[in-house]
Amino acid sequence: MVTPDFVIRGRRVVLPGPSADLSTRAAGAPAQHQIGSASIQIRDGLIVAVAAYDEVPDGCHVVEAGEESVVMPGLVDTHVHINEPGRTAWEGFATATRAAAAGGVTTLVDMPLNCIPPTTTITGLQAKLEAARSKCHVDVAFWGGVVPGNTGELGPLFAAGVVGFKCFLVHSGVDEFPNVTESDLRQALPELARLGSVLIVHAEVPGPIEAACSAPHAAGDARCYETFLNARPRAAEDEAVKLMIRLAGEFGARVHIVHHSSADALPLLQQAKAAGRQLTAEIRERENREQLWQALSDGTIDMVVSDHSPCPPEMKCRQTGDFMKAWGGISSLQLRLPVVWTEASTRGHSLSDLAEWLCRAPAQLAGLDQRKGAIAAGYDADI
Repeated sequence: MVTPDFVIRGRRVVLPGPSADLSTRAAGAPAQHQIGSASIQIRDGLIVAVAAYDEVPDGCHVVEAGEESVVMPGLVDTHVHINEPGRTAWEGFATATRAAAAGGVTTLVDMPLNCIPPTTTITGLQAKLEAARSKCHVDVAFWGGVVPGNTGELGPLFAAGVVGFKCFLVHSGVDEFPNVTESDLRQALPELARLGSVLIVHAEVPGPIEAACSAPHAAGDARCYETFLNARPRAAEDEAVKLMIRLAGEFGARVHIVHHSSADALPLLQQAKAAGRQLTAEIRERENREQLWQALSDGTIDMVVSDHSPCPPEMKCRQTGDFMKAWGGISSLQLRLPVVWTEASTRGHSLSDLAEWLCRAPAQLAGLDQRKGAIAAGYDADI
């Protein structure tokens, strides 16, 4: 028997359910977690046993969580823009990972854009790894990028350890990470299917956005949020989701829709999952939030992530209030747990749901679910 370095124990510990398979869960199935008393035995950063509350080896240091505190898996955030190297003034690994730790996030997966160079080549990945060295307060993994013409880089990047690949169907906001077309995807998806890798997609196509911006009513007050919303019509997302469902089926590829916000596309996602498409989605709220919450409840949407995307204050155009020019992101790493729990609990959701959406499902998306996202023997002691 392995002697633990120390034990964490509590009366409200979030654990995998007795019949839970930690590696798979059918779309729409309830989260498989249970809440109860337990002692978590830890050695060398790993959970060596999860035992009864009173089962503590003699002389072992015990960290008491108390009667009211919840002990849950460390959060996994798979949608984070850290921006280092190249735009470290926006954010860097040192501050991003400290913010993550403050919010209970123990694993980040960094996006391949906003850094210079982007993570679309082995050279870009090496620059990212060097920039992160000795700066991280939590665990960090990396997405690679799919851009026009880099299909030959996908295999080497995957072999080097990226957890999957990100693409944009519309301008990404930075010129060094160009968006792909259907033609580009037809080159990349066979390779991704061969690798068994997931493609995560910013699912908006340019056509509806360009039409909305050139319409007679488009010249609204740039200080009005409604003007910005009108410039990003739901049709852009709906058409992109249709495209990705079709291509996922054609090539047998795994596809994940990032920051889904259009309730109009939910039936498409439901049908695709029912048909066995390898399709998942995450949520980032907008005005149709109640329909999105329902989709989260029934498994159509799989997880909640932050899309942490900070920038220098002047890029938010606070002096002019111009929504059309302001950088589209906020510093949000440390806020996901309290915000989601506040909103989820008012809708009758449980701590079990929280552990599914914020821990296990994101870990599974990134292929980290054999080490992250659950309190179980053999897993990293991310608590």
